[in-house]
Amino acid sequence: MNDERRTRLFAYLTADSADEYRAIMDLFTSPLLADLSAAEVALHLAERGITSSTDEVTARCEQLQAWGNLVRGVRDARVPTVRDFLRSRSRYQASKLGGRVHRDAEAVLAAGDGAQEVARELLGATVEVLDRILTRLGDAHPDVEALAGDVTTVFNNQRLFNESVRDFYAYLNAVLARYDLVGDEYRRFKDLLLDYVDLINADVSRHAPVIEARCLRLRPRFDQVVALLDSLPLLVMPDGTPADRLPGRCVAEWEQLLAWYTGEDSRSGPATLRAAADQALSQLLANAKRMLAAAGTGVSRRTDLLTLASWFSGLGDAEAHRLYAATFGAHPARHLFFGPEEIGFRDGVNTSWWDAEPIDVPISLRDRGDRAARGRTSAVPDPGRDHHRLAHEAEVEARARRVAADELVAAGALNGARISPAARDLLLSLLGSLLARNQEQPESAVEVDSDLAVELHAEVITGASTTVHAEDGALVVHDLVLSTQRRVLGESSGTEMTA
Repeated sequence: MNDERRTRLFAYLTADSADEYRAIMDLFTSPLLADLSAAEVALHLAERGITSSTDEVTARCEQLQAWGNLVRGVRDARVPTVRDFLRSRSRYQASKLGGRVHRDAEAVLAAGDGAQEVARELLGATVEVLDRILTRLGDAHPDVEALAGDVTTVFNNQRLFNESVRDFYAYLNAVLARYDLVGDEYRRFKDLLLDYVDLINADVSRHAPVIEARCLRLRPRFDQVVALLDSLPLLVMPDGTPADRLPGRCVAEWEQLLAWYTGEDSRSGPATLRAAADQALSQLLANAKRMLAAAGTGVSRRTDLLTLASWFSGLGDAEAHRLYAATFGAHPARHLFFGPEEIGFRDGVNTSWWDAEPIDVPISLRDRGDRAARGRTSAVPDPGRDHHRLAHEAEVEARARRVAADELVAAGALNGARISPAARDLLLSLLGSLLARNQEQPESAVEVDSDLAVELHAEVITGASTTVHAEDGALVVHDLVLSTQRRVLGESSGTEMTA
């Protein structure tokens, strides 16, 4: 019975005078706590261009009261006459559920058909608010009022994010179900799907694990949060039942919030979003294949069919039949003989198409309209092998550089040392960086390679030189005395330059 009574709240939206009912409900729901009589409602409707007598408005208000959208006003009437008293008693206010139904209905009627942005920024804000809740619970005397505001913010953020996500994916499903999505419209929708859906998934992947971790830290203290919120003044109805409370005031709602991110009861919210994105992308690819293979021509025939439909709309019956026959080849059936030289039995002019022998039409001609041969599709290369090969080559190169660095460190003073060509090339690299970073030629300088943990020390001595021997030749550096040593982590030098 309660459901039937609440269902009547929507009756004014489909009634005969729905526009007038909506205008009356606008007057009662637009301001805060509007209390109007039928005469005042008629006056305001006249200002909006809706002419109705006071008796008609009274009948509308009484009907809205019968449906439950309006209730009688409770103003204490202080009037000089009985007539004014009776008139003042005919005042109305919007009921709680009636006002909510009207606001939601007007929001639906005013909503656009396009996509709505997803409130993805609320995920990052939820992380910050959960951190504040954890900090407040750690205080000896937490600020309960501030805690209540944070809890309400968390659940409102989650509700708004869920609603915006549902609306966005509902829009995607409605567009993807269209068979005529081609051309520029398809291209714009493809960009929206590939860019915006990827952005949503990136935000969810970044923030969802953090929110889950914060909720798991809060889980042992759910009872404490609810107990602190219960210590605030509560609204109790006259019959002793508690009023509808804001979200986050019971442990079950906190458990539902945690389950949305962890998926303890079923598939988690992030997993559902990823599955919806995969489904949308799959449908997008299916539409692309349909456009490429539409009518066997390789392109969509949407524009041609729309042009043909416009021709049909401007023709009479006779011309429309001729156009149909010319377009689709629907001419009367005729069999032709090819002369007596034909060998074997052939269907004649008197043979019905129903009884005639079928003609084998090649698939290429039937589906694509041509006789071109089609070869096998080349295999898609596997990027995994290239990835492993490049990783192996990088590892070999890094190992060779480490061996060369160890050889330089073992040599120490480089004048007269004999090293491998690889170690000599590493020395030239370090020396080049040192000379490039020290253009003013100080008395000494140090070049450090932090990755290889090796230091190259250079001391300027006029007339001196450093000669390093290798298998393929000797390296001579004039006016510099070079030496190497192992780089110790944590050391720093005012003259060192990091390679």
